[in-house]
Amino acid sequence: MESRGNDASYSAGGVNCFGSTLHWGPYYPQDPYELTHGDYCLQGSTFNDDFHTFGLVWNENEMYTYVDNDSNRVMHTNFNSSFFEKGGWSSNPTISNPWRGQPNNAPFDQKFYLIFNVAVGGVNGYFPDGVGGKPWSDKSSQASLDFIHALNSVTKTWDLEGTGSAMGIRSVKVWQ
Repeated sequence: MESRGNDASYSAGGVNCFGSTLHWGPYYPQDPYELTHGDYCLQGSTFNDDFHTFGLVWNENEMYTYVDNDSNRVMHTNFNSSFFEKGGWSSNPTISNPWRGQPNNAPFDQKFYLIFNVAVGGVNGYFPDGVGGKPWSDKSSQASLDFIHALNSVTKTWDLEGTGSAMGIRSVKVWQ
């Protein structure tokens, strides 16, 4: 679960939206997370208005996430083919399959981390350039420095006055 800390008027989605993503690939630069990603936005309210349930269903056939109830699915992937095939690498002889001989759900056939995140920056397009007063460019070689130099103006968009963007987690429950 990842949400931007911006207010709900932020055109790319703020505290009224979140994304659910699986990160995977044979190595970091080859992470086709876009294939296992989904977004969800509330209409007329924000995730700050009340606690919500962010669910994950994971079995040997599929993995999906949902918000509040199973009918509000956000991200879904079937394990009917391997992730190596899903990523399109099976036709590339220069990339070795790290999951060779493992079931189709590999690398998600073992323990992994759940991350709950309020995003504040980055250079991967999650915060579009030129939107909402973003003081850095994704293409800048000094994006982090530009972010730090503009920190006072950036934090104003996070509504740190206690009326909106803080993340509160009441509980995390796991069943097997």
